[in-house]
Amino acid sequence: MRFEDLDVRMRVYETAHDHCVLPGIFVVARVDGRSFTRLTKERHEFEAPLDPRVRDHMAGTAEHLMSCGFRVVYAYTQSDEISLLFHPAEQSFGRKLRKYQSILAGEASAKFTLLLGDLAAFDARVSQLPSTDLVRDYFRWRQEDAHRNALSAHCYWALRKAGKGVREATQALEGLSMADKNELLFQHGINFNDLPAWQKRGVGLYWESCEKEAVNPTTGEKVTAVRRRIRRVLELPVGEAYAELIDRLLAEA
Repeated sequence: MRFEDLDVRMRVYETAHDHCVLPGIFVVARVDGRSFTRLTKERHEFEAPLDPRVRDHMAGTAEHLMSCGFRVVYAYTQSDEISLLFHPAEQSFGRKLRKYQSILAGEASAKFTLLLGDLAAFDARVSQLPSTDLVRDYFRWRQEDAHRNALSAHCYWALRKAGKGVREATQALEGLSMADKNELLFQHGINFNDLPAWQKRGVGLYWESCEKEAVNPTTGEKVTAVRRRIRRVLELPVGEAYAELIDRLLAEA
């Protein structure tokens, strides 16, 4: 059999189930760390529950994903996850979902591994959102998830540091409301409201323009050039103010 015929015959098995995001649909991808509890609590013993070094590694990975060939308008990271809002006109790889998922998972895994100095792995999934309302709701959902997870994590580790075992601490939190968990922390000398905003609400990253002194290579004159850079926001707004930030970034994209 000629190679050309064999190539056509076999390639269909790779592409038969290809799905592409339709035009006009917003794309949000989320990458999640695999077995990160074991990686960050057992193999590396980072500070529990939320270590600034892990935050910085995740933010550095998010910056890489914003700069690795895709047009990303906004990135949000909390815990071991990163969400990426793509430019509405992004057309890379014909908007094939399998390409987005495989490339983003691979790029995130490679970058975090380099930053950590140890093997790390991520998976990826894509949400197809037909309206800006759903885009706003997506990021508000992830931010609220960060808030709830941070509250539970601080409660769990407060109990562990007070001498309770894994099962005992886990069982103590079952069925507790958010108010109950806040009170539990207060009894351990922690006011959840006073904790750093990034622990409670995550970190946002987006592109901004900045002026930079440069030299005209032809005339040698000093000039002011406009460059783009990624801004990290450790104190994100909440509620409607957060939705307005997403709206602004989409409008300026």
